[in-house]
Amino acid sequence: MKTTYSVRRLLSAAAGVAVLSSALLGFASSASAADVTFVMRNSHPNAVEVELYSQDRSHVWPGDNQVYYLDDGESKTMSLACNEGEKICYGAWVSGDKSTYWGTGPDNAETCTDCCYTCTGGETEEINLVP
Repeated sequence: MKTTYSVRRLLSAAAGVAVLSSALLGFASSASAADVTFVMRNSHPNAVEVELYSQDRSHVWPGDNQVYYLDDGESKTMSLACNEGEKICYGAWVSGDKSTYWGTGPDNAETCTDCCYTCTGGETEEINLVP
């Protein structure tokens, strides 16, 4: 009888730890995730390619060797999931001409003074890529 009581008590304690761990993990992931939407307008007469770069970790949007593509005159919203507080900078360049760029440019290779945003949810103001 004493063995049965100990096994029940141990199983009950293990179940309690599992529930608590699951709740804490769920809280941690929901508290650290955010979404942000970059709004960009291409006012250049040529098409433009855009990537968004995390400055806090090795991550690029859209990723997988893809780019956001904006035809001349096109506006586009780019929504992404990011970590709360993460610094994200845009890099844009004329399609086929990586020497004409905005922000951090292709491959996040340049510095900028006003091309980064902190991931806190919401939407950026419209970023106008002008010649």
